[in-house]
Amino acid sequence: MMLPRRIPKQSKRASRWRSPAHASFVRSHECCIPGCIARPIEFAHVRKGSGAGMGQKPDDWRGVSLCAEHHRRQHNIGEEAFWRGIDVEALISEFIAASPRRAQIQQEQRERSNA
Repeated sequence: MMLPRRIPKQSKRASRWRSPAHASFVRSHECCIPGCIARPIEFAHVRKGSGAGMGQKPDDWRGVSLCAEHHRRQHNIGEEAFWRGIDVEALISEFIAASPRRAQIQQEQRERSNA
């Protein structure tokens, strides 16, 4: 007996919106944790509310600026605990509104909501 033909596996990241320009813009800001002035600043993806599955990064528009220590903490304690008391969705919206890629982000969001 011969094995049936393999089903091609779709890439998990095929539909992920990526933008080095937006990530660079986000990294040009201080840490989003109030009172923190630590460096270096990293681009931190926010999975909470993104619909990204296990092992998947969300779209780059769902990124915020965190210092290296807070970025590590975000991963170590989990997003529910880390973002407690902080309106992370408002932060994401503000980064989008000020982004040099705002028009592309908004277009992509419109297309996805119509799909």
